[in-house]
Amino acid sequence: MSTPYPTAPAAPAPAERSAQPARAKAPKPVAARVPLMAQPRVQRVVYPLLVGLVLIALWQGLVTAMELPPYLVPSPLLMLKTLFTDWAALGGSLWVTVKITVLAFAVATVAGVLISFLFVQSKRIETALFPYAVLLQVTPIVAVAPLIIIWVKDPTASMVICAALVALFPIISNTTLGLRSVEPDLQSYFKLNRATRMQTLLRLRIPSALPYFFGGLRISSGLALIGAVVAEFVAGTGGQGAGLAYQILQAGFQLNIPRMFAALLLISLTGVALFALMAWGTRLALGSWHASENSHD
Repeated sequence: MSTPYPTAPAAPAPAERSAQPARAKAPKPVAARVPLMAQPRVQRVVYPLLVGLVLIALWQGLVTAMELPPYLVPSPLLMLKTLFTDWAALGGSLWVTVKITVLAFAVATVAGVLISFLFVQSKRIETALFPYAVLLQVTPIVAVAPLIIIWVKDPTASMVICAALVALFPIISNTTLGLRSVEPDLQSYFKLNRATRMQTLLRLRIPSALPYFFGGLRISSGLALIGAVVAEFVAGTGGQGAGLAYQILQAGFQLNIPRMFAALLLISLTGVALFALMAWGTRLALGSWHASENSHD
């Protein structure tokens, strides 16, 4: 005797369907609200500010308690007061230094990227020329700057060249490393599809090199500022074309130490602003797809 196959239960009639109680929809999960101080963006701003305020308070307290004279170590309050009273001279010098820094950074970026593109085209070219890029990095700019200032008659152009030489190597090194750091499988895929050298460069190597390139920009921006200040020290230009380095030299000769500290504060704030600008550009370019900008640890 054969066993009949099990049959599926009959579907309920329309009346029975309407009689069945309607199933309640599950409520959508509500995302937990992160406290303000637990947000990474807030922490990146608040924590450094807290440390800075503590250091400034300790500085002010030590100067007041030990009764240090202003010509030895000025207090933060006196430095800020000098910054406002001497802003007519310091503001113009700040603009000169920022102009030289930006121009040098732009020159270093363009030259560094072009040299990196040349290096990545052939391993022999990179092997032959990369040691000279290292030579530019290890040569003290203080020793080279007087020659550049003598050869180039325009003071601004000579200082831009000096600062660009200081900021050039990180762009070359990081961009070349990024252009070389391509996944072998993707490179084989491009070769399999007979991609040209230009197509491989634009569609594979450049996207792979962007994280390295922006890392080089962060380093190079600060080095451009350092190179600009060193070039101003060597050039020793005064008058309306004087930068913050000249203000530091002049304040040192006059023993105007609060003014010297105010100029140093402007240089430091300029460096922080440049780094923050490069970090913002990095998040803008890589934040939507690269893991280095999406991590919240």
